[in-house]
Amino acid sequence: MDYPVWDVAIGGGMLMAWVAVTHVIVSHFAVGGGLLIAVAETLSVRRGDRELRELARRSSLVLILFSTVFGAISGVGIWVVAGLISPAAISALIHNYVWAWAIEWVFFILEIVAALVYYATWDRISRGAHLMVGWLYVVGAYGSLVVINGIVTFMLTPGRWLETRGFWDGFFNPTSWPSVVLRTGIALMMAAVFMVFAALRASPEARPRLLRFLGWWLVAGTLLAHAGYRWWEAALPDGIRRLFLGAEPLLEQLAATRSLTLWAMALTLILAMVFLVGIPRLVRVVPAIFVAAAAFAAFAGYERVREGARKPFLIHDYMFTNGLLVERIGEVDREGVLAVSGWATLAAGEDPVSVGRQVFRVECSPCHTLDGYQGIRRALPTLAGLKAVAGSDAATAETVFRARCLPCHRDSSAAEMRESLPTVAEMDEDPEMMQDLLSGMVTGTLERLRDMGDVYAEAGGFRPVDTRALSHPYMPPCVGTDGELEALAAYLETLRSGGAGEEKGGR
Repeated sequence: MDYPVWDVAIGGGMLMAWVAVTHVIVSHFAVGGGLLIAVAETLSVRRGDRELRELARRSSLVLILFSTVFGAISGVGIWVVAGLISPAAISALIHNYVWAWAIEWVFFILEIVAALVYYATWDRISRGAHLMVGWLYVVGAYGSLVVINGIVTFMLTPGRWLETRGFWDGFFNPTSWPSVVLRTGIALMMAAVFMVFAALRASPEARPRLLRFLGWWLVAGTLLAHAGYRWWEAALPDGIRRLFLGAEPLLEQLAATRSLTLWAMALTLILAMVFLVGIPRLVRVVPAIFVAAAAFAAFAGYERVREGARKPFLIHDYMFTNGLLVERIGEVDREGVLAVSGWATLAAGEDPVSVGRQVFRVECSPCHTLDGYQGIRRALPTLAGLKAVAGSDAATAETVFRARCLPCHRDSSAAEMRESLPTVAEMDEDPEMMQDLLSGMVTGTLERLRDMGDVYAEAGGFRPVDTRALSHPYMPPCVGTDGELEALAAYLETLRSGGAGEEKGGR
């Protein structure tokens, strides 16, 4: 909340997702690819296998291009984007794990130097020395993965760190080891699917054998990733698991992504067994693309689930997605959002709508755009929506209720809402009553979001919060003074009624 908001038309979270997913696919190939290349060269030396050695040579060029060029650039991109959309979280991570980042940079420098030396010294130094360089790369790449994994998992499950603020308590958190296993499997998956394209350039006689070699690695990586994923899920606290698990998950889209992840893993395993292991002679570019797409979908799905499971936090039970610290809820309620966000004070005008617009930018825009990803305008109640619930047949009403009403009315049902609403005829006869009802629904939701702040404030950022009793456990509480709450409601009213609270389609 102390930093200005960087407005992105598609939403900061969506931009971060695109940058991060492309980076992690390449970075995990850099880890797994180094291992598979080193293993391939080691086996080629022991067996005198020229084709396996050539596979390692060709793959090392791909490794250089992706890991030291695209991987490094996209890694910087992650820092830039994350620093702009979540500066408070980046600051907290640096302050808590500055020495971990320093160690990661040591591993990263070793990885880059070893990769360049490895590729540049083929047939120029002894095979033993060349192998040593390859295995040094493996140490650097895998060490980098382990360090970053500890920090990333800390953001989801800080564990005892909430009480102790201890470095190791946060680093070796409840999901750190499951995630290491999961990411090791994913690294092997990424390595195998990338190296398949290098194997396709081998001679027709050697190609099936090399593809089968990579196929078994892909099978092993997929099975290891699946085991790690199941372990990771089991290690999550109940409050996080209920977001996407169970008969009625709180975030249905996240539950659907979780299903996609598991099905994509299963598809990757099937394609690997059928094509790479079973009929490698028939594998060409198109089947290889299908195998790679399935593996990429599994990895991207997991990353989406992991990020979504953090809602409503950047660092669970410590910092919300809008940068609000749990321990500062009482202070912000007393002094006001604009009092602690000086940049917003300067931008706010005198009228309530102008104040409400700045409160929205501070509290809501980190997750909600106006009309884009998670558009707030679409989430606001409308007269057409109420008429659809009240005047449609039961099946249609249920569909509309689940799509538009359920996020705010989980303690109700479509049938109960139909009974409580006026009839369509009554709605048409008294439009002023309906406008008051719609405005009251917005205000009531904001009040429930504000009441959640009391639950979090009691924890103070020093213990996990049981979110099962909260009305919106996937959203931050609404904080600020009574006047700011009224101003936010007034601003949302302009969006709901089609006013010019902002340029349509913007933030």
